[in-house]
Amino acid sequence: MPTLGTLPTRNPELELTFFGQCSAPARAVEVTGVLSVTPEALLEEGVPSTLPDGFVVLIADTVPFRLRGRITVVLEVLLRRMSRDGSAGLIVSAAPGSRQPYPKSLLDMADRLGVPLLVTTAPADRWRGVHEAIQQFRIASAERRAAQLASLVQELPARLADPRAMQRIADWLARALDVQVMVSEPDRVLVASPATAAEELAQAIIRQSVDGGGPDARSGPHTRLISLGPSSAADTVLAVARRTPFDDADLALLRQAAKLLGLVDQARREYRAASDAARAACGAAVELLLDGEVSKARRVMRNLAPGLLDPETARVFVVETSPTRRDAAVRRCEAVTAGRALVVADARRDDRILVIHPVRAVEADEKVAVELTRLVSVLGAEASLGGSGVYSLSLLARALHEATTAQRFAVHQPDSVALSVQDTDLVSLLPAHDAQVWARRLLDPLMRIDSQWELLRETLPTALAYPYTVAARRLDLHRNTVTRRVARAAELLNKDFAALTDRVTVGLALEIVTQRELPEPPAGCLESGEPTLRGLLEGPQTRAWAEMLLRPACADKRDLLTTATAWLTFDAHLESTARELGLSEATVRSHIRALEGHLSRDLSSLSGMRDLLFALHLMTGVPQLPDSSRELCAAA
Repeated sequence: MPTLGTLPTRNPELELTFFGQCSAPARAVEVTGVLSVTPEALLEEGVPSTLPDGFVVLIADTVPFRLRGRITVVLEVLLRRMSRDGSAGLIVSAAPGSRQPYPKSLLDMADRLGVPLLVTTAPADRWRGVHEAIQQFRIASAERRAAQLASLVQELPARLADPRAMQRIADWLARALDVQVMVSEPDRVLVASPATAAEELAQAIIRQSVDGGGPDARSGPHTRLISLGPSSAADTVLAVARRTPFDDADLALLRQAAKLLGLVDQARREYRAASDAARAACGAAVELLLDGEVSKARRVMRNLAPGLLDPETARVFVVETSPTRRDAAVRRCEAVTAGRALVVADARRDDRILVIHPVRAVEADEKVAVELTRLVSVLGAEASLGGSGVYSLSLLARALHEATTAQRFAVHQPDSVALSVQDTDLVSLLPAHDAQVWARRLLDPLMRIDSQWELLRETLPTALAYPYTVAARRLDLHRNTVTRRVARAAELLNKDFAALTDRVTVGLALEIVTQRELPEPPAGCLESGEPTLRGLLEGPQTRAWAEMLLRPACADKRDLLTTATAWLTFDAHLESTARELGLSEATVRSHIRALEGHLSRDLSSLSGMRDLLFALHLMTGVPQLPDSSRELCAAA
């Protein structure tokens, strides 16, 4: 929109200059049109009763005239009416080089009334079309502003608490006015458009805080700061800057955008306060559950999540991520669980999230586990997930312990997820190349002759796992044949297959060689030394696996692990174990059955006894394992 100050510069052909002093506010007055009158008309018809707001009054004739006599009286009346009706200024035509076109009395009156005076030396015909041009410009500006406001309305979010709403409005404002935009609080930037705007506008914010500027302040030649709150003390500020000045229309649009941003900011604050209150309630409920106060936890969550804690059982999941990304991860966990679980940031660790998923004992609801697994894969390598089994709500602390152990185990898994130790295969946790080297060296005496190896690789796995009579029946061989082949293998390997540790060790080596489709390692010993069974089991992932496997048994009031250690030391013989522990065979048998339930393992099988033996060795150091590596290198 043209102003009194820009009219001379934008229209040099009008030869328009200010007469006398003109204040900066007067120069900024918008010019909405031109009212042309002649001295004769003023003298004959008098001053119009009303004058259009914002118009400049042009007194022009075909030849310059002198402001003397009766015309000065009429002009005094005109000045008063212009002051009353808000006219922009008075322009008279004067001869080029005229030193005093206005008499002193008019100058004093204009100064007193605040009406700017201008002089034009251009012929009257040059003013033709100026009024029409101003009107066309005003119409185009109005249409443009209407379109901008309509576009701004389109940016209204469906939810004021939409976390992207403020950024979208800032992006729109940056495009509409070609400005840099930043919305900030004292301690952080909420949104910026473009992204580099924060650096450029930071100084404006600092200057305002130092100078104590008002809510709608200028902090630079073309910078504006607008408070988004109802008072100047509000924390959230809209800062905009550009290379060219802002006109009134620009400022009006800024104020409209600021109102909308203020509503979004208010909704954001209220939503955050409500969310913080809800999260605090969820956190309190989780703490009560971990303390076994189930009824109190249900009362806390009754209104917040009706029915969520009605089931008597639950699973616990532990999500670990970087501390800087935990808040975002909490929100994503809340989104994927969709009200089916309690999600809280762990108050004890700044990198951990707890998810309590109540489940009914008769249902197998894996949706939460599946969604959390998918989320962890999206969060990246720094995230991991551990899960517990189904526990009574009153035993949730145990479930958390199991889930925490599982999470530590998950860190060593390819997908960073461990939801059930029962489904974890020990062999898959061993270093593949070293395991192959160890197994092939151990079995080297059996593998040297192909025909011998073919017979033994078919017989030994079954013969080591079952009594020879059962193994013969399963292999469709005579019992004597099985006995003879096993004795030959024991002789070649220098092993006593009556000893459980020897059976387990050879059985593991056979599984690695015969069931794992891995390339045979190159001939020659490893630079780091020859692999040993103890060395293979010393990895952090196997230790985490052992801790997780034995955790349920450790929680049993009976001393199951002492029974298990003795039972394995006496090669799974009940009588010797009972005598050593001073228990009855029935008690030992009941302990073994309880262990099977806790471990989800069949302890009558070689693989079940192997997992128990290795887990006990890793966690307690007993039973002892043989150092079964050989000083030979595998053949190429």
